[in-house]
Amino acid sequence: MSEVAPGSGVGRGMAARLSYVDWVRGLAILVMIQAHSLDAWTRVEDRATVGYGWSAIIAGMGAPMFLFLAGVSVALAASGRERKLGGPARAAASIRRRGWEIFGLAFLFRLQSYVLNAGTSLAGLLKVDILNIMGPSIVGAAALWQAGRRYGPRLALFAAAALTLTLLTPPVRGAGFLSIIPDPLEWYIRPTPGRSTFTLFPWAGFVFAGGVVGVLIAGGSSRSGAGRFSDRWPFQAALLGGSLLLVAGAYLASYLPSIYSNSSFWTTSPTFFLMRVGIVSALLPLAWFYEQRPRLLARWITWSPMALFGQSSLFVYWVHTELAYGSASLPLHKRLPFGRAFAAFLLLTLFMFVLTLTKNALVRAWQERRTV
Repeated sequence: MSEVAPGSGVGRGMAARLSYVDWVRGLAILVMIQAHSLDAWTRVEDRATVGYGWSAIIAGMGAPMFLFLAGVSVALAASGRERKLGGPARAAASIRRRGWEIFGLAFLFRLQSYVLNAGTSLAGLLKVDILNIMGPSIVGAAALWQAGRRYGPRLALFAAAALTLTLLTPPVRGAGFLSIIPDPLEWYIRPTPGRSTFTLFPWAGFVFAGGVVGVLIAGGSSRSGAGRFSDRWPFQAALLGGSLLLVAGAYLASYLPSIYSNSSFWTTSPTFFLMRVGIVSALLPLAWFYEQRPRLLARWITWSPMALFGQSSLFVYWVHTELAYGSASLPLHKRLPFGRAFAAFLLLTLFMFVLTLTKNALVRAWQERRTV
């Protein structure tokens, strides 16, 4: 990848060669732009329409996709760096550094918003958003990857961490004793209106769930060196089948009596968490099979706009969020009918695509000048 993205979180290496992972990350970018632009610009009276309702359901998959793909990339990049750097400790250390960098970028992003937008408060600098959760989760995922040391233990550790976080979410949300801890720390544990939407419980669980799939992909290497087994259709078909079984099983389990007294399906339910994990996991083999399309078609489509977005997701995240919610689009905030808001989302997507192409061209030109 050309850069570390909120959906990847870990940088160059093995993940850079898996274009289908970039493709799914690009899809997540599209969902993210749709979510933010329609949320920022659709007028209140149109938010009860069927179109906006369906867009909100789709928008709800954006954050799970990014966090899950961050976990996938942790395992892929760590495996690649283990071979390059000469051991799991060094590989994990490099991933942890990137996790802390992303955590720092979360505060830089908030500082930018404070400077550029009049009326924002200093308390907003501590608001917990997806980067605040992603950074520490990547650090934790790198630690688990190192602790596992081998294929089987790593799978077990990532799966246990993901399940623990989602199973503990309902009791954590209702725990009265958490009110004694400082508010900025509590915002990381359970949501507080205006201060946090994303919390470690259960959102960090998506990173660890992605780690499971990342270990599966990285562990599917051919012992003979003939290439990754995960690059072959039996692995991808099995991953797709297993993902769909997880979705179906979680859906059926949602009709069983809950073991919690305070769990809500759309917010804290472990079954909803597992359904989303299965859906995002299924997108990876689907993207892989799409890339195996007939060569006649591939001949005419030599590059993928979706993969381009996926390779530049941090850049797109940073710019489009400010454009959607910031002062630049203030006249549009909650003032557009749904149809016009949707058209504006398409225009913003096109603008971000052109801006990404321009940024990439400038970076290439700068790199070429450095090598002269």
